Amino acid sequence: MLILILSLGNFAIGMGVFVAVGLLNPLSEAFGLSASGAGLILTIYALAYAVGSPVLVSLTGGLARRTVMATGMGLFAFSAIAVVLSPTAEWLFAARILTALGAGLFTPITASVAAAAVPPERQGRALAAVFAGLTVAQVLGVPAGSWIGYTFGWQAAFLIVAVLSGLCCVAVLWAVPRDLPFSVINLGTLGRAIQDWRGLLVILFTTSFLGSIYVIYTYLAPLLTEHMGYGRDGITIMFVLFGVGAVIGNLFGGWVADRIGPFRTLLLLTGGQILTMPFFAFFPMGDIAFSALLILWAVLGWSFVAGQQIRVVRVSAAPTVGLALNAAAIYLGAATGSSIGAMVLDRFDTLALGWAGAAVAVLALAHLVVSQTLTRERGRG
Repeated sequence: MLILILSLGNFAIGMGVFVAVGLLNPLSEAFGLSASGAGLILTIYALAYAVGSPVLVSLTGGLARRTVMATGMGLFAFSAIAVVLSPTAEWLFAARILTALGAGLFTPITASVAAAAVPPERQGRALAAVFAGLTVAQVLGVPAGSWIGYTFGWQAAFLIVAVLSGLCCVAVLWAVPRDLPFSVINLGTLGRAIQDWRGLLVILFTTSFLGSIYVIYTYLAPLLTEHMGYGRDGITIMFVLFGVGAVIGNLFGGWVADRIGPFRTLLLLTGGQILTMPFFAFFPMGDIAFSALLILWAVLGWSFVAGQQIRVVRVSAAPTVGLALNAAAIYLGAATGSSIGAMVLDRFDTLALGWAGAAVAVLALAHLVVSQTLTRERGRG
């Protein structure tokens, strides 16, 4: 039951994040924003999470896990209401900062609680189950946000997020033991984690691995429009298929990591990315063939979550701080991959994205091997 509650909480977090993607047009109209201005709703969230999550997790490191998670979920629910009541774009952006801080308090701690609640041989499946909520929300968030927003108004989508988050807050208070054991951490712990360059090198594999994916994923819509002739409906269907693959990958990755270990799992997945991404340079292709490619790519990409988190837990002196830094590395990876993709498009066309993504994946493979070797040499791998 505990794992289920944590997964539902992450589902609520994911809905609050991804629902905004499907509402960028009505939000830009409501607040008089340009397309790039509306995009700040996502950028500000990412930056606030990346900076705020490790700091907040460290500042609350002496409080009961139940209290911190309930506070994070409560803040997340409040931020959704604040979005609905925002009178100006500035208030909207401030509310999204609160959204990021609430998520940054809740999600990393769910990972540490789940890892501590099961024996080591079941950590992969437990972490996969907890983060299944986020991946399911990725599948549902964009289309659900779009449908609700255009049917009932964008405010209705955020009100639903607020209600769902409030219910999850109550569930956390009910399901998480008050006396759950944990290691006390503080800002000094965060400072030592940042100074531990070997451990940080392990965490930053999240950035290099996801960076390779976001080289293509960020610009998937224009790629499909130019070379597959897809319009709105075709692109939407493909993003849904990608989300389905992500959910499958999240669960599959936990199962594999428990059987062959996190390093071997990540080695296979990174190799799979290197072999898969060049196919995005060979368009056009049949709809069925591309659908199969997209799902396979998503499965390979999102199978990394559990294995990487197990590595982070094992090399971190303070796993909660390590997991918070790992969550921040996710957003750094998205930003890095998007920037590389933009530079590729400035010099070439969209067909070059597949080769560029594969090249970044080769760097990620080298990163993985080096970080594993160094932590083993220190006796922590």
